[in-house]
Amino acid sequence: MRNDPQRLRFEIDARDGRARAGVVHTAHGPIETPAFIPLATKGSVRGLESAEVAELGYELILGNTYHLFVSPGPERIAAAGGLHGFMSWERALITDSGGFQVFSLAHGGVANEVKGSGRSGDHGSQVEIGEEGARFRSPRDGAELFISPEVSMSVQAALGSDIALVFDECTPFHADREYTARSTERTHRWLGRCLAWHGEHGPERQAVFGIVQGGTHEDLRRESAQAVSEAGVDGLAIGGTLGRDKEEMAAVLAMTAPLLPAEAPKHLLGIGEVDDLLGGIALGLDVFDCAVPTRLSRHGVALAPSPETRWRLDMRKGRWVGNREPLVDGCPCSTCRRHDRDYVSYLSRAEELTAVRLIVVHNLTYMRELTAHARRAIGEGRFDAYRAAVLAGAAPWAA
Repeated sequence: MRNDPQRLRFEIDARDGRARAGVVHTAHGPIETPAFIPLATKGSVRGLESAEVAELGYELILGNTYHLFVSPGPERIAAAGGLHGFMSWERALITDSGGFQVFSLAHGGVANEVKGSGRSGDHGSQVEIGEEGARFRSPRDGAELFISPEVSMSVQAALGSDIALVFDECTPFHADREYTARSTERTHRWLGRCLAWHGEHGPERQAVFGIVQGGTHEDLRRESAQAVSEAGVDGLAIGGTLGRDKEEMAAVLAMTAPLLPAEAPKHLLGIGEVDDLLGGIALGLDVFDCAVPTRLSRHGVALAPSPETRWRLDMRKGRWVGNREPLVDGCPCSTCRRHDRDYVSYLSRAEELTAVRLIVVHNLTYMRELTAHARRAIGEGRFDAYRAAVLAGAAPWAA
């Protein structure tokens, strides 16, 4: 681990069992943890402008290196003052490496998501993965593109993020152990190349997080945790497949989290549903990114204290006609203060863009409340009780 407070500094303010509350200090300000990170995949948090995201209380958002590399391109963003200037975001930024999206084109699973709505046509998703990097065709126009550890880090340098993630191969859950082992070893070699490039060319105040891989295999996870922890990184992220279901994911996280350095900031990549996030906090993880809260809004689904429906409230159902209740009673968001279920349901069923905005505001407020009250519970030494109450169906602000 690297200890450079000019890049990143992590303070732990309180502990409750393995759960902890802290502050990550970056070049663009502090991030109180545990924290949920909204995705600004293409330089925008769905339906909102940057000032609105800040007004919701968020201190960190995540930009997608793959999408921004494909379009509009790092040069154009750099000319605007980096991603901060391009999207007028004044707080902290983290960028992923692009590895997840690139290798999803090869392994399947999120190819359609990577392609967007598919309006640009089918240009194939073939990826050539080699020691140098990954060569693939753009889903937008079929142009051949290449990402290597050096390219990924150079793109993230142009984006000017406060935290950059190293380039890794994200293996799918159906990959066998032999392939996962080879991939994990290559990811470690790529880690060295990422750090070498960044050490010579990277922004002075940009921190770098390594990614622990190894699939569902305990020995590979252990080897990866050791290799990444001993490298010159500023923090760690848990990546790769975590299994085929929630039970297997919980088991993989439970065996991986204790392998990481106790005082390092820890990021769980791509996981952020209510129950999973609470489980991660209980294991001592600090930050979580996930597309679910913003993606659900596109489909008219609001987050609600309803474990039996996976914390989801489908506003496109006809039963909300005439219902004058807010989306969630007691929710402090502007949507719940000003509008009722009938109105939001009507807009969503009519596919009005206003419905997407209203539900995004609610869903991101819900996630902010979830982590803010988790932080408070940790400080008061009652996180287990808080987690149990939320999992039983209590709203975060009432647990």
